[in-house]
Amino acid sequence: MNIHYFQHVPFEGLACMEDWVRRPSNKVTATRFYEDERMPFIELFDILIVMGGPMSVHDEKEYPWLIQEKMLIQKAIERGKKVIGVCLGAQLIAEVLGGKVYKNTYREIGWLPVTKTHEGKRHTLLSDLPDTIDVFHWHGETFDLPKGATQLLSSEACANQAFSYGDNVLALQFHMEMTSNAIKTISEFCQDELIEGPYIHKEATFYNDDNIVKANQWMYQLLNKFTQIK
Repeated sequence: MNIHYFQHVPFEGLACMEDWVRRPSNKVTATRFYEDERMPFIELFDILIVMGGPMSVHDEKEYPWLIQEKMLIQKAIERGKKVIGVCLGAQLIAEVLGGKVYKNTYREIGWLPVTKTHEGKRHTLLSDLPDTIDVFHWHGETFDLPKGATQLLSSEACANQAFSYGDNVLALQFHMEMTSNAIKTISEFCQDELIEGPYIHKEATFYNDDNIVKANQWMYQLLNKFTQIK
């Protein structure tokens, strides 16, 4: 497979997905917007992965490359490419598909459960996952479900945690890809966001090896299933 990924900041990379994308049979390219804003030719990739970042989808004046990024995401979806979004990536996909992105009532940071919706329980993508799973969160914004999308997962503080759109789009508000090192890095760069809040956990609780291993395994399962669906 030819895989291209968008990385918005140095401290939110592929994490555990690096092992999955770097398999010998894959060709991997990247746009790292903090270094180079050049867009890939859409014909050159089969899968587009859009990672997270602290900026908002609305910050086009500060980050003008967001305009081109959204255009390419939309074109990739229209061309039937497989498109996966994580956190900011999920919000970008939601906006491209017509969903509104806005501040959530609560910021979610730390290990918090997400639960399958009625549709999620019946969806083949989630068939190997328990009905409720603990995943790592670091977000303050959310989105309305785009028209035609299928809501897959929800949480107490945030209704739309994951959705699919057709067979070629998967959007995840949370971070199943996070490793211990990735959590340490984002915590260092976003320390100012660790304030008091009902859904903001203490940093000491972030480094839960059991949770990390399980979440990474679920990420691999999702990636395998998603890319095999025709």
